[in-house]
Amino acid sequence: MTSDNDTRNVVDQYKGWPQQQIVDDLDAHGTSLEIVLDNVSRDFNMGTIVRTANAFGVRNVHIVGRRQWNKRGAMMTDKYLHVHYYGTVSSLMETIIPRPLVAVDNVAGSIPLGSVTLPPNAVLLFGAEGSGIRPELLQRASMIVAIEQFGSTRSLNVGVAAGIAMYTWLQQQKIV
Repeated sequence: MTSDNDTRNVVDQYKGWPQQQIVDDLDAHGTSLEIVLDNVSRDFNMGTIVRTANAFGVRNVHIVGRRQWNKRGAMMTDKYLHVHYYGTVSSLMETIIPRPLVAVDNVAGSIPLGSVTLPPNAVLLFGAEGSGIRPELLQRASMIVAIEQFGSTRSLNVGVAAGIAMYTWLQQQKIV
């Protein structure tokens, strides 16, 4: 495939490259940030978060719970990063230890996101809308942050929250 007829949703630099070569290059130059999704149930949210993770250079997305999801919303970006599935919290924790797990949730006791510096090797954790992050994972988080809000709504869409938190990490760790 030449770059002139490459219709994939990739930046110009990767037009015409085979998929595996793109993955290898991204692995070599991506960020250290990783993402965990806990029981996110809406396909749109899963796709949005995976697509955003790809855009921000995240190389690994860890999914606890639901394994099947409609990847259409990810616009094929899931093909260019590594998606890992876990049936249990303990199997996830074995994989990410010793990296700090930073939960993003608006629960009591959370710290405003704007007041903290996220760790360079952070694993950001997001939960399902409504039920949030399961208590078992919240207890294992080294930090729980909440995105400051100033309107009448109680919470943000998880896809939006993930984008804000990932970009905050990029501002603090990569965009200097």
